[in-house]
Amino acid sequence: MTGLLEDKVLFSDLKKIIDSSRENVARTINSEITLLYWKIGERINTEILQEKRAEYGQFIIKEIAQRLTLEYGNSFSEKNLRRMIQFSSIFPNFTIVSTLSRQLSWSHFTKLISIKESLKRDFYIEICQIEGWSVRQLKERIDSMLYERTAISKKPEKTIENDIRALKSEANLSADLVFRDPYFLDFLGLQNTYSEKDLESAIIAELQRFISELGSDFAFLARQKRISIDSRDYYIDLLFYHRRLKSLVVIDLKLGEFEAAYKGQMELYLRYLEKYEMLEGENSPIGLILCAGKNEEHIELLQLDQTNIKVAEYITQLPEKKLLQEKLHKSLELARNKFLIAELDKEGN
Repeated sequence: MTGLLEDKVLFSDLKKIIDSSRENVARTINSEITLLYWKIGERINTEILQEKRAEYGQFIIKEIAQRLTLEYGNSFSEKNLRRMIQFSSIFPNFTIVSTLSRQLSWSHFTKLISIKESLKRDFYIEICQIEGWSVRQLKERIDSMLYERTAISKKPEKTIENDIRALKSEANLSADLVFRDPYFLDFLGLQNTYSEKDLESAIIAELQRFISELGSDFAFLARQKRISIDSRDYYIDLLFYHRRLKSLVVIDLKLGEFEAAYKGQMELYLRYLEKYEMLEGENSPIGLILCAGKNEEHIELLQLDQTNIKVAEYITQLPEKKLLQEKLHKSLELARNKFLIAELDKEGN
């Protein structure tokens, strides 16, 4: 019997060694392929396109692609060569590409080079590495306009740059890079009429997908957590912990639009957790009030942007993509205009 157990342990250990080695080999191959494609793109870019031979270059690329395809296969088609050229143009620093290629594959880069705005692209690069997204997940996040839904996108450009730089150099993740608005909860399958209890139950039933929408660093702790204050019981809808922010996160679910009274309720929860539940080394708890709609002026007058309380909409039935894009872009424009007006007021004073 002991011999059988030892054999099982041995087999398990050997399996881990083989799997680990295979993963390392796959990573090395992916990295080498990415660096090869960068070198090809950079060479064509330097030798032909940037040396004032651009018109001639358009013809020569086609010819080179045909010859390379005959010898090495379809990976070197004209379309792919143009991607390599674009790749080396967008990412001109070989050292940076070499570092990124350890975690991101060529397929990741083909999604990233399609993003025109550099700050948005940097956002996806950093979050993709932190959360370990597959290529499919990266595409889904881009298609769902994750950047536009993240709080940081509504900040001034300099703030976005600073936050992404801090994340890149110090692994310092700000709350603005974590929290989103709106949250897409279409996977819950809720129809037009449902209660807060239905919403909460649906989230628990689809907890893995809910955490995927929140972000991978969220860890579920409790549902309907009871807290007692002055002999009165209160119940926190959902309690999470965010590993990188090192904070407890309270989620309060509301069916209707945001009401001013929700702030006081959330403050009570947060102060209680800060006093009785927060551990040494943790940061102050954060509250997220999820509503079916937002009253922007209420939120502005309550100065919630200066507190640890976030307010966001949730959407259970997604509109057409065009309508969603228009809504998010309008929201970004309004937010940035507010910051601009505030800055002008400061200068005037």
